[in-house]
Amino acid sequence: MTEHDTPIAPPCFPGLAEDLIFFYAGYFSQNIINAIGDAVRLRMEQSEASSSVRRKIFSTFIEMAQNIVHYSSDALTPPDQATLEMRAGSVMVTHADGRFYILCANPVDAEFAEQLKPLLDPLRVMTTEQIKNAYRQTLRSSDSSENSKGSGLGFLTIAKDSSAPLEYGFTPAAHGMLMFTLKATI
Repeated sequence: MTEHDTPIAPPCFPGLAEDLIFFYAGYFSQNIINAIGDAVRLRMEQSEASSSVRRKIFSTFIEMAQNIVHYSSDALTPPDQATLEMRAGSVMVTHADGRFYILCANPVDAEFAEQLKPLLDPLRVMTTEQIKNAYRQTLRSSDSSENSKGSGLGFLTIAKDSSAPLEYGFTPAAHGMLMFTLKATI
């Protein structure tokens, strides 16, 4: 273990902390994302990963953290507050078997979980070229859901940078919520 190794394995991602690079569980805000983004960037600079891989990891981390800020059902801020949101979740960056894994988890209500499935399921079966085309089309499109804060584009960005299909799931959580988990492989 080096001086930078994290001595604990995150309980919400069992068996995935072989070479833990970064883990955070708690409340996320844009300021917190900026601060922990600096830590992730520094940890990645210390790794032997190529600059392209480091960019993909950082981009994926930022998209996942922003999804937590925008969509976690565990909010410290009022539901109608559209700026300076603060919501709970967790994010992890780990390395195993020559690959990097970026995972996030946050609670969502059942209705929102049903809205996520049609965004994520197609990404699991699309080719890399189809994902890139969908990404470009979404960037050009001015049509977006009134309630969306860019989640479709965020998932496309994560899928575009991933070297394997995205993995996601929902498990029962406290207060009738579901714990949404998302895993990207770089």
